[in-house]
Amino acid sequence: MEPHLTPVTHLVTHSGGFHADELMSSVILTRLFPQAQIIRSRDEAWITPAENRIIYDVGRDYDPAKRIFDHHQREAPLRPDGQPYSSFGLIWHHYGRDYLRAMAVPEADLDRIHTSFDMGFVLPIDLTDNGALSPAAAGAQLAGLTLPELMESLKPVFDDRGEGADDRAFMAALQIARAFVEAAIRNRAARARAEAMVMAAIAQAGASRVLELPQGMPFRAAVEKAGADHLLFVVHPREADWMITGIRKADSGFEQRADLPLAWAGLTDAALEAASGVKGARFCHNGRFIAVAETREAILAMARIAVAEAEAEAEAASA
Repeated sequence: MEPHLTPVTHLVTHSGGFHADELMSSVILTRLFPQAQIIRSRDEAWITPAENRIIYDVGRDYDPAKRIFDHHQREAPLRPDGQPYSSFGLIWHHYGRDYLRAMAVPEADLDRIHTSFDMGFVLPIDLTDNGALSPAAAGAQLAGLTLPELMESLKPVFDDRGEGADDRAFMAALQIARAFVEAAIRNRAARARAEAMVMAAIAQAGASRVLELPQGMPFRAAVEKAGADHLLFVVHPREADWMITGIRKADSGFEQRADLPLAWAGLTDAALEAASGVKGARFCHNGRFIAVAETREAILAMARIAVAEAEAEAEAASA
């Protein structure tokens, strides 16, 4: 066992109101030390390092050897690029890889997912907690829906001062925080698995303009990574039918490398069969980025038609 994973009996953070950083830190630590008790206190006896505890977001010291991880003191710890840590960033830095192993993330994907989660999930919470990033950066309408703001909204209201109100609210919020963290990790791990499957399918497809996948999955990032600029459409089975979808040009927006034929837009069943000439064609979205057919043969026939039309349009545009 790694020295920093030596069993502890108590996970100590501050009492009173709470923020996203110690909630998210608690998610990580309670997964790794499930038998440990969370203590919310500012009592000197609790926030002083001891062999059987981890202290975070309180104590005004950062000393991994003593397992204390605060960021409120002078000369607070900074990331290598100079950006500030919160307790969440410190806990993730020291315990994140162990957490990913506990979540059954394959060792081969560990570093990539650790970095992705750090940059996309941990860092914004670090910056917000330190006042280096305002939720208002999300825009006036979305500011209150950012994760740090949503976590703080779970605090007791100002006139709920019953005994233990803050602690009860913290423990309830912890379960919600856990759901967000675990979902974010599961999704990143799934994207890594999907990438391997898409890369294999690209190799099998060769020069084909159509990529066939064994099921629906994230594919755009892998297509970009592979440099498969020749691909125009992706097909895959669903529970009871097959789907064809375009490939977006960018992560945001709906512009596709190629659209499905204009004549199919918004049609269903017999009308789509007539317009496409494909028996079993069942639906085409009005936006022309997805269509559905009953069978693999039907969806591949639709794909061939869509590719031929897209190539003809591209040739005409370049003439």
